[in-house]
Amino acid sequence: MSVLFISDLHLSSERPDIIELFVKFMNNDAQHADALYILGDLFEVWLGDDYYEPELEPAITALRQFASSGKLLYLLHGNRDFLMDTGFEKMTGCKILPDPSTITLHEKSALISHGDELCIDDTEYMEFRKMVRDPQWQKAFLAKPVEQRIAFAKQARSESISKTQQKELDIMDVNQNAVEKLMADHGVELLIHGHTHRPNTHRFNVAGKSMTRIVLGDWYEHGSVLTCDKKECELKSFTL
Repeated sequence: MSVLFISDLHLSSERPDIIELFVKFMNNDAQHADALYILGDLFEVWLGDDYYEPELEPAITALRQFASSGKLLYLLHGNRDFLMDTGFEKMTGCKILPDPSTITLHEKSALISHGDELCIDDTEYMEFRKMVRDPQWQKAFLAKPVEQRIAFAKQARSESISKTQQKELDIMDVNQNAVEKLMADHGVELLIHGHTHRPNTHRFNVAGKSMTRIVLGDWYEHGSVLTCDKKECELKSFTL
């Protein structure tokens, strides 16, 4: 048996093929695992536990069935679905973990994160992140009618696409010093995260210690899953 990690699926009504692929993944590949960790941005947007697109129902059902079968299901907030809360936990049976979280992975400690907090060179994004993660901002936002929340999300997404096209790619990647500090603060030699959409396994040394950072891929041109068993962790991609 194994532990699976996925991230950045960005499920939405605009991509029904990805919703279908995710449901197949949950009903097949995921059934051979002991636990599944979703490291943020499962959805393109989540406007609160009181509303979601009807087209997402098959994905919600697949999560609920997975958890109800006795398997472990964990989620982290991403930069698109940070408004998931206890209502989402109840409807799916998942457990939302703080970001970052230290987990035990086959008797070794590992740190998991969505990864966006490590993109400190993108100061404009970090300011936006600070605003929307503020509990008072979230409380005020969730008090708005659904129509206003949808309009805000569309505008924010449009502005994000425009600004992203103007930024250098390295600015939107994680900062290596921030990575090393985070790993040192938590006393781990393995970090698993998503967000950057740059799947890879990075190995480096810090103070004589061998460190590993595994970056999960998104679910756009290819699906991406990290499979960890007692022997190794293997990052796989599969055609959509």
